[in-house]
Amino acid sequence: MREVVQDVRGTPVRMLEEGTGPTVLMLHGIDGPSADPLNVELAKTHRVIVPELPGFCHSGIPDWMMGISDAAYFVMDLMATLGEPKIHLAGHSIGGWIAAEIATRCTHDLASLTLLAPAGVMPVEAPQQDVFLLTGDAGVRQLFHDQKLADAELLRRADDLLDITLQNRAGLARLAWTPRMASVTLAQWLHRIDVPTLIAWGENDKILPFANHKTFTAEIAHAKFVGFPACGHAITHERGMEVARLMSALMGNAHSRSSGAK
Repeated sequence: MREVVQDVRGTPVRMLEEGTGPTVLMLHGIDGPSADPLNVELAKTHRVIVPELPGFCHSGIPDWMMGISDAAYFVMDLMATLGEPKIHLAGHSIGGWIAAEIATRCTHDLASLTLLAPAGVMPVEAPQQDVFLLTGDAGVRQLFHDQKLADAELLRRADDLLDITLQNRAGLARLAWTPRMASVTLAQWLHRIDVPTLIAWGENDKILPFANHKTFTAEIAHAKFVGFPACGHAITHERGMEVARLMSALMGNAHSRSSGAK
């Protein structure tokens, strides 16, 4: 995927972009943007944009970013800057939380919503992993059910700079320190989401418990839910091809509905 920089109200945003077709805005998880199998597959039929959220990777933490609401409003400004009439919004982990927050505020510019093992709701059955304790190789391995894929990811990250890892943790802490990776209010407003929605989760997720999906599926009307056995939190890697097919079906149906409404 190629790198581009977009100015959003004076803040430069580094983005990975690939493909042509309907626009998918993919909000990354706790380790920043990447050309993972899901994004690569989607880019065969869609324009995929993966912005680097403020505070992650090469982006310093802006003074104005004090929580998840700030990140949500910033992405909404980014969407306005892109100028697309309808965007397919998707997010994984912390990115899923931000996507959900956006959709509870306004769906006017959204064609569909995809939430992949999203953060944002309080655990419903058991305490979840403290992501700030996930460090080094062991932390990466906790993301995966398939440890061969974890080996490959560790090899890919071998040349990553330590300052990028530390930046990601600092950015994540600004967004999700208290309570960890959750909001005490998001569940109250999920009922406002009124666009076609897909929720997918790995049944062996060690970061955000699989049971958390119950809050999302109970509150978002007519959301389609898919659970993947033998899959951890790194769903965009471990089930990238399958998720891409599900998202393509969702987006195609959303387009048909929109065309029919006209």
